[in-house]
Amino acid sequence: MFDWVSKRLFLVAKAGTGKPGTFAIIVLGMPDRVRHIITSFDTALNNLKNDVLMMSSLAERLIENAMQGVLKRDSNLCNMTIADDEEVDVLEKQVDKEGIEIMIRFHPVASDIRQVIATMKLGANLERVADQSVAIARRAKKINLLPAVPEVSLLEPIYRAALGIFRDSLRAFVDGDSQLALQLKPRDRHLDGLNARLSDKLANRMVADPKQVPAYLNIIFIARFLERIGDHATSIAEDAFWQEQAEDIRHTFGAVKEE
Repeated sequence: MFDWVSKRLFLVAKAGTGKPGTFAIIVLGMPDRVRHIITSFDTALNNLKNDVLMMSSLAERLIENAMQGVLKRDSNLCNMTIADDEEVDVLEKQVDKEGIEIMIRFHPVASDIRQVIATMKLGANLERVADQSVAIARRAKKINLLPAVPEVSLLEPIYRAALGIFRDSLRAFVDGDSQLALQLKPRDRHLDGLNARLSDKLANRMVADPKQVPAYLNIIFIARFLERIGDHATSIAEDAFWQEQAEDIRHTFGAVKEE
């Protein structure tokens, strides 16, 4: 913000008439207005951040309700997840609207504009996380209509890993913790491995027990949705790093090695 204020003062200096005392009068008349502009900007930015924090809380609740709906065979929790997704959609539109208004009104530069853009991108990723949770809930409802299978428990470690990455990505964003943000890429790769191993295991069991194919397929889809939540969380962490360090670390971890 201070870069922006300095620019404004510089432009005022250039606009001086050259008469003795003119520049001094203009500069002395600026602080109250500048202070008001800074306060208004900070208020608008805080409102934007509060909305996206509310989104993050809702998105986490959707993940938990959807997965408890699977693990506890509770379709009511699944229905709650599907219904609550609308709140996240409304907040995403609100975050976008507020972010655009901030850029139009205040013309932020440097770190300020990174904060606004990164927060808007966070909102978009949270909306996608919510969508993945809804997809989990819908698959869970299908599983709950079938006879119980013990293989549902295979989702537990994938769920815990995905939820952990998601929570830490938000912590990295809110706290401005660049080091934590960097740690999430390897953890996402580990999550990818858990998903691949589950898919392979259930593919083999389908051959041995064809009657359970519908249940196994739904479990595989749920694991895939959890893996995508990890992807979105990693994107949040990348944006958190960019917000703090002004460095784009997307696509820098290296390609997955073929086995």
